[in-house]
Amino acid sequence: VTSSSASPPLSSLPPSLPPSLPSSSGRPLALALAELGRQWRSEAAQRMPEARGDIREIVGQPVFVPLFKLYLMYGKIFQLSFGPKRFVVISDPAYAKQILMTNAEKYSKGLLSEILDFVMGQGLIPADGEVWRARRRALAPALHRKYVASMVGMFGACTTHGTATLDQVAAAGGSIDMENYFSRLALDIIGKAVFNYDFDSLTHDDPVIQAVYTLLREAEHRSLTPLPYWDLPGAALLVPRQRACRQALGVVNDTLDQLVAKCKKLVEEEDAEFTPEFLSEQDPSILHFLLASGDTISSQQLRDDLMTLLIAGHETTAAVLTWTLYCLAGHPEVAAAVRQEIDSVLGDRTPSLEDFRALRLTTRVVNEAMRLYPQPPVLIRRALEDDTFDGYTVPAGSDIFISVWNLHRSPQLWDQPDCFKPERFGPLDGPIPNEVTENFRYLPFGGGRRKCLGDQFALFEALVALGVLLRRYEFSLDPSKPPVGMTTGATIHTTSGLNMLVRRRTPPPSPQQQQQEAVAAVAVAPAYALAFSSATAGPSPASMGPYGATPAPSSGTSGGTGGCPFHAAAAAGPVGTGLGLGNGGVGV
Repeated sequence: VTSSSASPPLSSLPPSLPPSLPSSSGRPLALALAELGRQWRSEAAQRMPEARGDIREIVGQPVFVPLFKLYLMYGKIFQLSFGPKRFVVISDPAYAKQILMTNAEKYSKGLLSEILDFVMGQGLIPADGEVWRARRRALAPALHRKYVASMVGMFGACTTHGTATLDQVAAAGGSIDMENYFSRLALDIIGKAVFNYDFDSLTHDDPVIQAVYTLLREAEHRSLTPLPYWDLPGAALLVPRQRACRQALGVVNDTLDQLVAKCKKLVEEEDAEFTPEFLSEQDPSILHFLLASGDTISSQQLRDDLMTLLIAGHETTAAVLTWTLYCLAGHPEVAAAVRQEIDSVLGDRTPSLEDFRALRLTTRVVNEAMRLYPQPPVLIRRALEDDTFDGYTVPAGSDIFISVWNLHRSPQLWDQPDCFKPERFGPLDGPIPNEVTENFRYLPFGGGRRKCLGDQFALFEALVALGVLLRRYEFSLDPSKPPVGMTTGATIHTTSGLNMLVRRRTPPPSPQQQQQEAVAAVAVAPAYALAFSSATAGPSPASMGPYGATPAPSSGTSGGTGGCPFHAAAAAGPVGTGLGLGNGGVGV
């Protein structure tokens, strides 16, 4: 691999001296040469490094893995060609903050909008400009903490409904793919939350469920494919995959139209006066909120909004739950402490909004899982105007990858970045980590004005699901199945599922027993308990070392329960032995 940041080619040197400059004039000639040299050095200093190599190294594995290797070679900003496209790759907190917050008006979603147009249209995620501002104003109240609080009971009910399946697996002594389970659970929850529709996908399939998954797979497929062949004339009819996508889109749109009509009728029939938040006990869905609040939009825009919420809300939460459970399976001492906290706080009931403040360790575990496995691993933007980063000019029209994976795994930003350490964010009574508290080195939900609007929804949903399941079961990796590897599309998936053995726990003990067990838990694992009282967050962005350095080896052994199963020494192989590879590409 070579870099174009070395000496510039002769064709890029300044033009020859003008004929009017007398060659016999020593001092003027020296001044002119000095000025030309200064200009040449200035241009060379602003010439961005360009990564070169075999495109197959990127196509054959999740894009965020080679992007991390290139980051260690080329630094915090470089150019990368991917098929016919050229991208600028950003791996620096200050640069990410400049794009996402300081100069946010200079950037659009660009490529992301093109990828998702077929399914999300002008929904909140792909939309830009005035359309985005209007949709955010309309949807923000529906995802406010107070409104999400009304859905917490539904989160618990959906999760509890799915325990019948896990009870059967536990009774049979078998294993289950928890990634698939979480995907279906998240679909059931988002269906109820967005438009009060019960997919009940945990217990059965139907044409609507299959259509939704067809669209999800197609969105991921388009995010991985360099050439947009689906835009070719006739592709929607001649290519089987695109024909299936078109049919699935018709099924989902027909269903959404029926749900919208049903909800409109309900709103018209309601006699009771709405609260300022337009909450309805009969239908607390986001669709009801939008219709009851008088949001005047076209039927197409409403479908775009609903489809955006359905796909975005389903994919990310399912991935967060999958990788959180995987992390806990690799660290039984952390899992035991989390179960102890859940038993102590919840007893035999499902979580309520008031419980979240007390589930501090459980929250930190989710925070750390989102650091190790960010959803998505890459944020995509397009420059609408020229912008400058420490002398490097990014011209208008440039497509940009903000590598969240690189930020979250950088050895310059984190202590033992590849290890699962929930204590790294400091004492449990401290603030919940986000892009502000961590100065943009941590972007679990993005940042700036385009930050994920559903961050509270996703976090509450994950905490409720973990509270219900970990209180009831113990999970461990099935040793008879292949090691867990990574692949990616819209989010980071496993290559072959998260196959886990499920064991039914005994009912939670009494409050007195819980207090005794809490004391015993601290005695059994004093080092882990002490970690939170003396934790530091690792190197701060303000004291980072030089970029491009090879990371220091992490402590512990790869794949064992007593060490760190996320060691970065191996750049290939299953997750349990390093950074797992799969067939994947750009996360969106």
